[in-house]
Amino acid sequence: MSFDRSIKIAPSILSADFANFSAEIQAIEAQGADWVHIDVMDGHFVPNLTFGPPAVKAFRPHVKTVMDVHLMITPVDPYIQAYADAGADILTAHVEAGAHTHRTLQAIRAAGMKAGVALNPGTPAYAVEHLLDLTDLVCVMTVNPGFGGQKFIDMTNKIRKLRSMIGDRPIHIEIDGGVDPKTAPLVAAAGADVLVAGSAVFKGGSVDNPEVYGANIKAVRSAAESATS
Repeated sequence: MSFDRSIKIAPSILSADFANFSAEIQAIEAQGADWVHIDVMDGHFVPNLTFGPPAVKAFRPHVKTVMDVHLMITPVDPYIQAYADAGADILTAHVEAGAHTHRTLQAIRAAGMKAGVALNPGTPAYAVEHLLDLTDLVCVMTVNPGFGGQKFIDMTNKIRKLRSMIGDRPIHIEIDGGVDPKTAPLVAAAGADVLVAGSAVFKGGSVDNPEVYGANIKAVRSAAESATS
């Protein structure tokens, strides 16, 4: 993975047709998705239960771009190698998920993946200040994690603080939650470059009508880029 700060759209397959993941992944990539975002939830750290390592491993052959795996689980460390073996390119853990996030990020990198750290809405930017040298991505939650389709929470001040803290280090700022053509310019102007979008990408489309996915991705991208040009 080469680093650049251009806007990247990462559709969350939590909003896809669960009975047709392979075709859904192929469709969103063909329609312009830059990354594929996979939300892993344990029913403990968040009130929902989604994908484990076997499911992620099953997705891997169909993902030709970047497989961006977001762990909303605790504990994290016992599962790092399993997600590495499943083929994750980026593995993101929440700073709130354990007492030793520094060690977690070290372990993610040691397993051969890019390391991400996520912040819930109630967690301040400074919580990751001393982790940045071990971090390839900071994920700012703009909803309380656990379910798709929630209303956007404005975290632009936090994003600006992170952008300033990061400086010229090659670290992505990812936004997860409520991203659509209305909210994308707000976060992009504040310094975000990776936008996770679930409902905003998949609404109205299907594997039989994938052009809708393409139009939705283009709308989010264009709105974000308009705020950075």
